[in-house]
Amino acid sequence: MARVYGNWERLVRAVLRSEQRSGHERTPSGIAGAVPDSLQRTTNINAILQAADEIQSEDPNVARILCEQAYSMAQNLDPNSDGRGVLQFKTGLMSVIKQKLAKKDGGQIDRHRDMERLWEFYHQYKRRHKVEDLQREERKWRESGTLSAKIGDLEQRFSEMKRVFATLRALVEVMEALSKDAAPDGVGRLIMEEVRRMKKSDATISAELIPYNIVPLEAPSLTNSIGYFPEVRAAISAIRYTEQFPRLPGDYEVSRQRDLDMFDLLEYVFGFQKDNIRNQREHLVLTLANAQSRLGIPVEADPKPDERAVREVFLKVLDNYIKWCRYLRTRLVWNSLEAINRDRKLFLVSLYFCIWGEAANVRFLPECICYIFHHMARELDAILDHGEATPAPSCITESGSVSFLEQIICPIYEALSAEAARNNNGKAAHSEWRNYDDFNEYFWSRACFKLNWPMKKDSSFLMKPPKGKRTGKTSFVEHRTFLHLYRSFHRLWIFLIVMFQGLAIIAFNDGNLNLYTFKTLLSIGPTFAVMNFLESCLDVVLMFGAYTTARGMAISRLVIRFFWCSLSSIFVLYVYLKLLEERNKNSSDSFYFRIYVLVLGVYAGLRVFFALLLKLPSCHRLSEMSDQSFFQFFKWIYQERYFVGRGLVEKTTDYISYVVFWLVIFACKFTFAYFLQIQPLVQPTRIIVNLPQLPYAWHDLISKNNNNVLTIVSLWAPVVAIYLMDIHIWYTLLSAIYGAVMGARARLGEIRSIEMVHKRFESFPEAFVKNLVSPQIKRMPFDGQSSQTSHDNNKTRAAIFSPFWNDIIKSLREEDYISNREMDLLSMPSNTGSLKLVQWPLFLLSSKILLAIDLALDCQDTQADLWSRICKDEYMAYAVQECYFSIEKILHSLVDGEGRLWVERIFREINNSISEGSLVITLSLRKLVVVLSRFTALTGLLTRDPTPELAKGAARAVYDFYDVVTHELLSSDLREQLDTWNILLRARNEGRLFSRIEWPKDPDIKEQVKRLHLLLTVKDSAANIPKNLEARRRLEFFTNSLFMGMPPAKPVYAMMPFCVFTPYYSEKVLYSNSDLWAENEDGISTIFYLQKIFPDEWQNLLERIDKADSSDVELQENPSSAMELRFWASYRGQTLARTVRGMMYYRRALMLQSHLETRPLGEDDSSRTSFTTQAFELSREARAQADMKFTYVVSCQIYGQQKQRKAPEAADIALLLQRNEALRVAFIHVEEGGSADGKVTNEFYSKLVKADADGKDQEIFSIKLPGDPKLGEGKPENQNHAIIFTRGEAVQTIDMNQDNYLEEAMKMRNLLEEFRGNHGLRPPTILGVREHVFTGSVSSLAWFMSNQETSFVTLGQRVLAKPLKVRMHYGHPDVFDRIFHVTRGGISKASRVINISEDIYAGFNSTLRQGNITHHEYIQVGKGRDVGLNQIALFEGKVAGGNGEQVLSRDVYRLGQLFDFFRMLSFFFTTVGYYVCTMMTVLTVYIFLYGRAYLAFSGLDRGISRQAQLSGNTALDAALNAQFLVQIGVFTAVPMIVGFILEQGLLQAVFSFITMQLQLCSVFFTFSLGTRTHYFGRTILHGGAKYRATGRGFVVQHIKFAENYRLYSRSHFVKALEVALLLIVYIAYGYTEGGTASFILITLSSWFLVISWLFAPYIFNPSGFEWQKTVEDFDDWTNWLLYKGGVGVKADDSWEAWWDEEQMHIQTLRGRILETILSLRFIMFQYGIVYKLHLTGNDTSIGVYGFSWVVLVGIVMIFKIFTFNPKKSTSFHLMLRFMQGVSAIGLIVALCMVVLFTALSVPDLFASILAFIPTGWFILCLAITWKKVVKSLGLWDFVKEFARMYDAGMGILIFAPIAVLSWFPFVSTFQSRLLFNQAFSRGLEISLILAGNKANVQASSF
Repeated sequence: MARVYGNWERLVRAVLRSEQRSGHERTPSGIAGAVPDSLQRTTNINAILQAADEIQSEDPNVARILCEQAYSMAQNLDPNSDGRGVLQFKTGLMSVIKQKLAKKDGGQIDRHRDMERLWEFYHQYKRRHKVEDLQREERKWRESGTLSAKIGDLEQRFSEMKRVFATLRALVEVMEALSKDAAPDGVGRLIMEEVRRMKKSDATISAELIPYNIVPLEAPSLTNSIGYFPEVRAAISAIRYTEQFPRLPGDYEVSRQRDLDMFDLLEYVFGFQKDNIRNQREHLVLTLANAQSRLGIPVEADPKPDERAVREVFLKVLDNYIKWCRYLRTRLVWNSLEAINRDRKLFLVSLYFCIWGEAANVRFLPECICYIFHHMARELDAILDHGEATPAPSCITESGSVSFLEQIICPIYEALSAEAARNNNGKAAHSEWRNYDDFNEYFWSRACFKLNWPMKKDSSFLMKPPKGKRTGKTSFVEHRTFLHLYRSFHRLWIFLIVMFQGLAIIAFNDGNLNLYTFKTLLSIGPTFAVMNFLESCLDVVLMFGAYTTARGMAISRLVIRFFWCSLSSIFVLYVYLKLLEERNKNSSDSFYFRIYVLVLGVYAGLRVFFALLLKLPSCHRLSEMSDQSFFQFFKWIYQERYFVGRGLVEKTTDYISYVVFWLVIFACKFTFAYFLQIQPLVQPTRIIVNLPQLPYAWHDLISKNNNNVLTIVSLWAPVVAIYLMDIHIWYTLLSAIYGAVMGARARLGEIRSIEMVHKRFESFPEAFVKNLVSPQIKRMPFDGQSSQTSHDNNKTRAAIFSPFWNDIIKSLREEDYISNREMDLLSMPSNTGSLKLVQWPLFLLSSKILLAIDLALDCQDTQADLWSRICKDEYMAYAVQECYFSIEKILHSLVDGEGRLWVERIFREINNSISEGSLVITLSLRKLVVVLSRFTALTGLLTRDPTPELAKGAARAVYDFYDVVTHELLSSDLREQLDTWNILLRARNEGRLFSRIEWPKDPDIKEQVKRLHLLLTVKDSAANIPKNLEARRRLEFFTNSLFMGMPPAKPVYAMMPFCVFTPYYSEKVLYSNSDLWAENEDGISTIFYLQKIFPDEWQNLLERIDKADSSDVELQENPSSAMELRFWASYRGQTLARTVRGMMYYRRALMLQSHLETRPLGEDDSSRTSFTTQAFELSREARAQADMKFTYVVSCQIYGQQKQRKAPEAADIALLLQRNEALRVAFIHVEEGGSADGKVTNEFYSKLVKADADGKDQEIFSIKLPGDPKLGEGKPENQNHAIIFTRGEAVQTIDMNQDNYLEEAMKMRNLLEEFRGNHGLRPPTILGVREHVFTGSVSSLAWFMSNQETSFVTLGQRVLAKPLKVRMHYGHPDVFDRIFHVTRGGISKASRVINISEDIYAGFNSTLRQGNITHHEYIQVGKGRDVGLNQIALFEGKVAGGNGEQVLSRDVYRLGQLFDFFRMLSFFFTTVGYYVCTMMTVLTVYIFLYGRAYLAFSGLDRGISRQAQLSGNTALDAALNAQFLVQIGVFTAVPMIVGFILEQGLLQAVFSFITMQLQLCSVFFTFSLGTRTHYFGRTILHGGAKYRATGRGFVVQHIKFAENYRLYSRSHFVKALEVALLLIVYIAYGYTEGGTASFILITLSSWFLVISWLFAPYIFNPSGFEWQKTVEDFDDWTNWLLYKGGVGVKADDSWEAWWDEEQMHIQTLRGRILETILSLRFIMFQYGIVYKLHLTGNDTSIGVYGFSWVVLVGIVMIFKIFTFNPKKSTSFHLMLRFMQGVSAIGLIVALCMVVLFTALSVPDLFASILAFIPTGWFILCLAITWKKVVKSLGLWDFVKEFARMYDAGMGILIFAPIAVLSWFPFVSTFQSRLLFNQAFSRGLEISLILAGNKANVQASSF
């Protein structure tokens, strides 16, 4: 049995050791590391077991006692072992205890003596570790007020203290538990006295052990100086409990290390959770302290916050509540601000924070939180007015306890959860369930007060939806229909249609603007009225589903508008018809004409009046102030009134700017439309209309006696489609031009090369100091230097600039972008020494000395001429001066006595010669080379560590230098003077001259020696320093940004605090060793790939870790090298580790800035005269100040689950926590528990953790949730649960595929000042930030995507922000006004599916709630993008689907309705309108080709051309050319090209654009056009939008043919083949006036589209045309196609499973009807072709078409016979085979007879195939659409085989050209060059990567 226990313990400890290894740097923690979370939440089991491990070696018996107590605690907490992992833990712990007992040599254990042993050991432990001495030392430090000890020693000392005190605390807890059962006398009494003494004593033990987030509020901390800041102390004192507050019960317990405060009262009264209280206490303290620091640091001994700070926080936090009360005309809980004192304000803010912090999913309902706060504040008010604190009635549970969560939040959550369950995992219609917005908008009317308080459980708001019944929506219903586009933006469509009508009328009247034309133009009145009526009808219809629950006023408005629009349209139509009668009768009576004009004039005037009143700022304010009910009624009719969307006006100047912008677009668009689209079609239209009856080539059904109306439609339809869409083209062109001008004005692109960096470096310090340095540093003196002269100013600025610049260079070295040598060359001296001139980095001065010597050697002129030549290169002049002064200073420091006299004499003579202009006479310049060589030898020795031999050598070198200078460099006269100088002569003769030197010890001298040595020895030019392209780009952008406009920097203590917030799910955190070294099928590992892609960075890494000569095997085996390698690779991928490193640069920058600004505790700022950055990371004050201003929270949603299953991601996240002390990780913890009925129930907690001193996770906060927080979309729910742990006034949203840079982090405080800048009518609420896409450096696809994305995030968003004022939030690095957004629903929306593009809704919400979104480009953040075609397609599909859902959303509807007309245009064409226009581009191709097919089939094209010489190609060519340009992405590329020109220069821009075209970027953009069109259209029709995981790895791998076919079959291939079919029909049967040339011109763009859509996935597929890959792909595809599949088979493995998945989007009856209607177009092919057969001749009867269906049915029957399932034919197998044989023979005979005896020709056979293929597809579409009906008929298996045949045919059609091209090896080589030209231009071994490493390894083995 002992062996079993021993084996079990070894197993347990082996598992724990492996866990510790996976955690890398964690300190071993034994069995303590395996404590389940459910046991850790309420006990200290983990700490007790850690103490047991700690003292195991000292006293195993005591360790056993601790383990037994831990087991008892676990047993008492969970006796049934229901929690996850509890049973395993208890079993393992028991086995360890039993093993300890077995090791007692068989002796009995007397547990009665356990307490005595524990007591004895406790005292021994205290004596051994000198605990009392530690306590005295701590008290002394605490009483001193300032901690001036060395931070390293201090932290080491307190780290030891923490471990000792943690063990003592565990011992005391165990002794206290054991003493409860002991006799009151003896040891038990002593223990209880010790426990009481410790609880009453100082905070020594508990203070450093209590976990805290940022501010140690529960107990003061010696290692965190935030608590000593006056503003923090002031904030803490502000919330302290006073005598005026209600008395708390005597038994209310609070930590003795802090005083009672307001939050204790809130906890007692409302039952808030303790950790919620702790969290919000810190939240308020930091908010108040930061508000105070901006106003000024308190200087009193007992600081108090300024009343202005309290008022600012109060108004900011409760701003939305105040607006809500005013909107509902409800009285606030306070009478006026003046009526409430500071304490009441802080109570109300604290209450709001506590409600918000525990509201969970209810945080998405900001007005619901306002309602809760409104009532709870009233309860609090009543309690504060009484002397005794009592629990609030609303929070008292049935059991008598007090719980805010249970009584207030849980009922709302349960209603939310019940509704969310109805969405059927996102598949149900939006109209069938209430989303978050519906719940929130319930509180937008006074009816919400019917809920009462406490809320009635049976109210409609909390009502759970009955089964099978629809719950009424609140104010908007998201019906899935394209009609939302018209409803939301009806003003746009009405405007376009009316303008088209007007232009067409003018064109048909030949441009004559007379009375007749004017009366015709008045027809736009009825058009306008009818279209308005249609919009009002849509309002009525699309509100279905909300009538029972919507506000009565909203319904009344709908009804009134409907009747008004219907009556007005009837009236206008009637009057206009009467007007036409007057005109046709040529009557002189113009009564109706006058009435009509009068009515239209009045109506137009009223519309303009209301438009100005509601949209112009000054007029809008007047309308808001007006209380006239009559006026308000018409205003209400004109525009719906919501809680959001009020006051969507901009400053008058901004309004005028975007109006002018759109007027320019309209002028261009309508000029183009009139002269190139409409006017050319006028004459052809007239001719067609007036043509006589034309013969039809088919049986005409609808075109008789209607003036060839279908022909007219075919002619005009493409033009109309282009007309509706081309406004986006004009917008793109103008926005590109305007954006370029704005960028040039902002000085973007001034520094675009490293040469420009070199040339302008001298101006960088001044620009840096002006923009990025706070006034506090600017006022600082430097070594007593005066700032009276310009030179001194330059020196001072350089001294300020150098530490920041050097830290930037250091970060580049740490990231391995530069080498050690480059770092030395790029680093800048401190410029704080005694050297008189500015010292510049060596990369500017390298080789300048040698060039200057060459000039001196060639000098034949005077000194002035020589100096003027040197000064032509200003850095050469700097180098010469620095070299001269440095030599003087170094020599002075080295020698003394006679030697120093010689040095002084020499330099005095030279200085005199310089002043007299006789230097070329005094010195022999030709000897300078020898002189400098001697001095270089000296500096070479001095740069090394001193030894006696080196000292002798240095002395000899100085003497040699003296000898050369004296006897070769100086003129003969001066030489004689020195040789006869007695003092020098005597010293030389006695051997004392330079016999001993003083080795440099002063850091300043040592730095100068090293620098001068490099200056003299670096001979090659540093013009290409740094060599790395990324390092160059970063330095270029940073230095360029110094000259851009930005707010001045505030001191760190006065800056706006901010938080960075990153949601994470399960993406890659850190590449493991297996990830790096594992090879793919081609033998390529990730590390091999990275070595080839980043060769210079790889060498820099090896140099940094000193492993330059190590092999790959040695790197793997060395743990430290392997770890460095993992991080190096991870920092080059899209990993969480890269993001965390980048974001932590903010803290590093703030620490550096704070350290240089010097805010010491208890010291005088004026005493600071040095300017050093040494060990700024260890400065307590700098760290505390940075932590107060910056926090970083990563919301790792499933981190708890990852830890439980020991996932590698959990260990990697823990490693990141250990390496970044300021990093915080929030996650959702799931705790299993049992219920009374035996069911397993889960409890959910939001937890926040950090790394403790031992590297383990330390839980800071744990807040219970009402249930599973994931009711909606995953990412916003993940953000929402963790946002309560963020701090500061701003929050930057960062995705985990982003990066940041130290130099950009230095500008963050400038960016945050934009929140207080003047950016229009309202202060900014979101600051847009520029992004750099870092994934575009290898493949052409990555480059295309990078350029496209860059143009949008720079030039595009620049224009959106100004002048258009419609920039939204597009995800990633935007900076939010945190308080504004968390009090208004958060930073995203989370309703399922409708908010799939969750980020942009934050922008919508911010704009609707009177926010202001700006864009700033002087700071940038890195971002990764998808780099493979499949990744890009999935991403674009996700975005397009998200835009399809946006069309249905209430946010888009309200913005479309409430924006003024011109701002609405901007909003439409930059959001959903972009996708609408994209879809229209594709639809134009269909419209044109189907129109041409109609003309060809009917024979009208030939007939019209013969009867009248008609050519309508002018307008069609214009339309088609426009469509073609859009299609190939030219207009998409215009902003990209302009951006290139702006930031790279004209030549580089032209070169880049040509390169992109040669790399087939047009094919890529055309392919993307299809992706966006498919997913956007299908989402609106059927839904199905979802998050599509794209993967963010390195993509240079071949994608199999079958995978590409699955992904693109329905989105691209089917549509491309349909277009190809139309083109073939047009070729075969169409008639073109110009013959082949005209046909090619008209159809070229369509053929380009077909080829792009069919073959782009294979053109851009690595190794797509390699023969071996092609063969393997074909085998894989056929296996997939023929595999039958079954239950559980994935779509990747079986065609049948994939085919079933492809039909899932068709769910509703409406969808089936729409699919059926759309499928009807395929019938046209058979109908047209059958009348073109030779067989039918000129017969156009309907019977011919009917007979074709008979033939088709026969073919289908034969197919059915041949594909009959063998399993079903076992009983008549022979009969089936007989029938198949007879059918085959009969078919062949019948075919031969028909060909021989009828007019059927061989071309007819191919034409028949062309006719029947679309019809077969039509039948398939119908069968899929009505699947249930087909299944009931027993035909589904037949349909499946029929569909398989179609997919096989399409696959072969696409595969054949690929196979043919794969025969030619040069095609694969060309494709590789095409795909990876960027890499080839960098000399990379892409061919080696693609070919694989195995071939090379195998070759080397032979």
